[in-house]
Amino acid sequence: MRYTIALFLAVLVGLSLGLIGGGGSILAVPILKYVVGVTAKEAIAMSLFIVGIVSIVGLIPHWQQKNVNLPVALSFIPPAMIGAFLGSKITTLSFITDTIQLVSFAIIMLLASILMIKKSSKKNKDKKEENSEKITSKNKIYQKIILTTFQGFGVGVLTGFVGVGGGFLIIPCLVLVGGIPMKEAVGTSLLIIATNSASAFLGYLNQVELNWFVMITFSLFASLGIIIGAKLSQTIEAKSLQKAFGYFVLVVAVFILIVR
Repeated sequence: MRYTIALFLAVLVGLSLGLIGGGGSILAVPILKYVVGVTAKEAIAMSLFIVGIVSIVGLIPHWQQKNVNLPVALSFIPPAMIGAFLGSKITTLSFITDTIQLVSFAIIMLLASILMIKKSSKKNKDKKEENSEKITSKNKIYQKIILTTFQGFGVGVLTGFVGVGGGFLIIPCLVLVGGIPMKEAVGTSLLIIATNSASAFLGYLNQVELNWFVMITFSLFASLGIIIGAKLSQTIEAKSLQKAFGYFVLVVAVFILIVR
């Protein structure tokens, strides 16, 4: 019965990624820990596999619609993958316990929820601002590449350490620093999340026991969710969902800090 509930919730993981381009790991880790009943480290490792697979599935329609900015992704992916692998190796240190990882995860969730709530409250920018972003000097382009590289590494370390794919951090970075439109940012973030998750997952392979049946079935149901989410995203404004999702994440973060 518990696992049936977990599979139903897996669809929500995919829906989140399909609708707002992030939040997959933020939902997957608590579901795996508190509903499926695995340890915190196992939940983080398994969520990396699940979110990586689901992101690839969600990436396909974005790729077909040319919503993936490869030049920006390629400046973000290498440092992010290095950071993700290093982040996963930090967890092998003797003082890094399940409790430390869970508390760190909950703090990241709190920050993510505040970011999503604040971001959803802001008014949409003018198209004039979007166009002005495209007119940049060579110096500005180089600055953007450097900033994107550093941010990629930071997001990667977070992914490896607490299993958060970082969509809620990657998308604002791609829009504000990379200067790309929101739709492109969502598609590009899915590519970055997939590569990040793969790198971090490799770092966890010899650290924990993995339940491949749970991972594969969870991935299938979450993939169904992302397909539905991608369809719904064409009719539902993602920003209208972000605020509600932000408050939901806030509640889950508080729950984790209390229960641990």
